[in-house]
Amino acid sequence: MKGKIGTAVEPALERRIRDSFGRQGLMQHLGAAIDEVRLGLVTIRMPFRPELSQQHGYFHAGGTSAIADSAGGYAAYTMFPEDSSVLTVEFKINLLNPARGDALEAVGKVVKSGRTLTICQLEVFADAAEGRSLVAIGQATLICMAGRPDTPESAR
Repeated sequence: MKGKIGTAVEPALERRIRDSFGRQGLMQHLGAAIDEVRLGLVTIRMPFRPELSQQHGYFHAGGTSAIADSAGGYAAYTMFPEDSSVLTVEFKINLLNPARGDALEAVGKVVKSGRTLTICQLEVFADAAEGRSLVAIGQATLICMAGRPDTPESAR
């Protein structure tokens, strides 16, 4: 898919992204939801619950990392052909500040989209009454599984 990063996507592509996300059991378990889908850019929000915290009461790094990974994966997926699917090959995350607040928002943004591999920048923000803070940054490498549509049957 060609176009400028951040531009609107066709309704069918947004539906395909949201349907795929809806099949992710972990995202459902975390209470995460896609907030925005644009070409090469996806945001995911996860509201705070005590079950998502670590011993100091902050969001656990596992949840923070999981939504960052999915945001990057779906950002890349917006650039892929319709008959493909996406898998993470590698990702790295740096935790910058305690993840405390009412919700986290992960932003995945395509930096370079290739035929096989796509690189995404990851950012995670904490939203609190005191304001918004950057709590994590990272990078992900995603692979385009060409000819393997993103359907529940293709995973078996």
